[in-house]
Amino acid sequence: MNYGQIIKNDVANGIGCRTSLFVSGCTHHCKGCFNEMTWDFEYGLKFTKDVEDDIIDSLKPAYISGITILGGEPMEIRNQEVLRPFIEKIKKEVPKATVWIYSGYVWEELTDPDNKRCHGADTDAILSMTDILVDGEFVLAKKDMMLRFRGSSNQRIIDVPATLKEGQIVMSEYNK
Repeated sequence: MNYGQIIKNDVANGIGCRTSLFVSGCTHHCKGCFNEMTWDFEYGLKFTKDVEDDIIDSLKPAYISGITILGGEPMEIRNQEVLRPFIEKIKKEVPKATVWIYSGYVWEELTDPDNKRCHGADTDAILSMTDILVDGEFVLAKKDMMLRFRGSSNQRIIDVPATLKEGQIVMSEYNK
C-alpha cells in the first residue's frame, strides 16, 4: 500500500488532536474530490514498517486522541489487507487511540459479505476496531461547508461500536 500524506497534530479530521493517514488508491472517483491525486494506488510513498512505527509513536502522547484513516479509499480490499494488521498493532500498543475511518463505501456495502468490491477477509475485523466511520461518497451537488467532519450531506458519521452492539446503524453525536 502507498500513502499520499501523514498529518500529525491534525484537528480537522476528527475529534481532538489526531494523526491522519491519507492512503492511496480509490475507485470511486467522486466529482469534486479534494484529494484526486490519491485515486492512483501507486501515488505517494510506500507504507513501510518504519512509517507504521512513526505513526504509532505519534499517537502515544496523552494529548493525541487517535488516528484518522482516509484517502484515497482505506476500505478498498487491497488497502484493507495492509490496514488490518496496522490497526491491530495500534490497538495493542496505543489502546487509548480512537480510530476514525472515512470511506466512500456505505455501512450497508461494507457489511454485506456478498459485496466483493469492498467486503473481504479483513473488513469485519477493521470495523470491529473502528470507533467512527464517516461513510458515503462525496457528492458535489450535496456539498455543504457547514457540515462538521464531512463534505456532503449524504455522508453519515456512524458510531461503530454502538452500531455493532445494536445491530442497526447508530449515528454518532458528531453527525449533528
